[in-house]
Amino acid sequence: MNPFQRLLSGLRGGLSRLPRPAEDGRLVVLNVTRQTQLGTSVELAGSGPKRTKGLLGRKGLEPGGGMWIVPCEAVHTIGMQFPIDLVYLDRRHCVRKVRHKVPAGRLSGCLSAHSVIELPAGTVLLTQTQPGDQVEFSAAPTQSATPGAGEAA
Repeated sequence: MNPFQRLLSGLRGGLSRLPRPAEDGRLVVLNVTRQTQLGTSVELAGSGPKRTKGLLGRKGLEPGGGMWIVPCEAVHTIGMQFPIDLVYLDRRHCVRKVRHKVPAGRLSGCLSAHSVIELPAGTVLLTQTQPGDQVEFSAAPTQSATPGAGEAA
């Protein structure tokens, strides 16, 4: 197997081990170390157009929202209309680096990262997330799983 095939094989293997998001593609992200939620409706961008577009074209992120880009070592905010927080993770979902309120027109990277979570500005400080913290992903509950959802009034 040549080096390029090995790289592709590794990427495919890494993507197949991603947590399974809810039907609408959302994930809950928990900082296990601090027992705080980083997000309740984080989108997975593992391939395709969602990964290419990212958060471009949006006016902002709702509280609890965000995007997890896998694999990813660096991001840019060129063309974005709002600042974001960044949480870089290694393959074991251990926080390697955090960045607060990254404004539009910037580049940020972490060569030891395997993925990055883009979150609303202020989330990292609010949750006190720091390098070394452990992060866990799970499927976000669907609206039909919410108590009382879909019941007639």
